Amino acid sequence: MSRGGTGGRQRVRTARGRTAASTRWLERQLNDPYVRRAKAEGYRSRAAYKLLELDERFGLLKGAKRVVDLGIAPGGWTQVVRRRAPGARVVGIDLLPVDPIDEVTIFQMDFMADAAPAALMEALGGAPDLVLSDMAANTVGHAQTDALRTMALVETAHLFACDVLRPGGAFVAKVFAGGADSALVAEMKRNFATVKHAKPPASRKGSVEWFVIAQGFKGRAAASAGEAETAED
Repeated sequence: MSRGGTGGRQRVRTARGRTAASTRWLERQLNDPYVRRAKAEGYRSRAAYKLLELDERFGLLKGAKRVVDLGIAPGGWTQVVRRRAPGARVVGIDLLPVDPIDEVTIFQMDFMADAAPAALMEALGGAPDLVLSDMAANTVGHAQTDALRTMALVETAHLFACDVLRPGGAFVAKVFAGGADSALVAEMKRNFATVKHAKPPASRKGSVEWFVIAQGFKGRAAASAGEAETAED
């Protein structure tokens, strides 16, 4: 399937039925150091290193006892949680099937479904310290539409986080280039002590993804006040 290229880079031979785009994707995978490292260290995807790098910078998992993983498939982020906070209870949800992870409750359902938040919280058994969202809407090929669809997921995840987080907790979500929109950032700043955007080194340079990191949840009272202010506006 592949052969050595110059400088040790692997090149993918053309194959019947394989498109040029799929050939480029396969070649990129073969030469991606994070993909090789994930295989060597037992992570299900290179995305695990995005959370590892964010945790190194922001200390997200220090002392975490309960964690929610929205968009858990294939499970790399939850693997990081289990290794860095082995005593934490973790629940996850995704539309896609996910292979079991020891001591993790996984729901295969739509996070936007009415029953999803209650199911997650019942399984978690208490307020989480951290809500993670690696969710992104399926792309349709129109950049503005794709960004709006993903931002709707981020907004819903933020509302969920404000409903369930313990005071002092944190919320992390994937957003597209440009970060969360200004209205959402303003709302987060009302609800959290700090709100920052970051692009960890494991996120490919050509990727439009960024992450918003909100820490120091001020509590449900602050979130309710923010909702009331928004309603008045």
